Amino acid sequence: MGRNNEKNIKAHNDKLHKAQNKKKQAEVARKEKLKEIVKKFNEDNKSKEFKL
Repeated sequence: MGRNNEKNIKAHNDKLHKAQNKKKQAEVARKEKLKEIVKKFNEDNKSKEFKL
């Protein structure tokens, strides 16, 4: 009857993996958002160059 029984280990691992997945998804979302911002910035700069 120790603390490290299968049920507790599984609960801990599930919680850990859920947190890791959440962190990974947030990182991916930030990268996608940054790509969109950079793309928009580059498009805006190209349009400004042609106006000059």
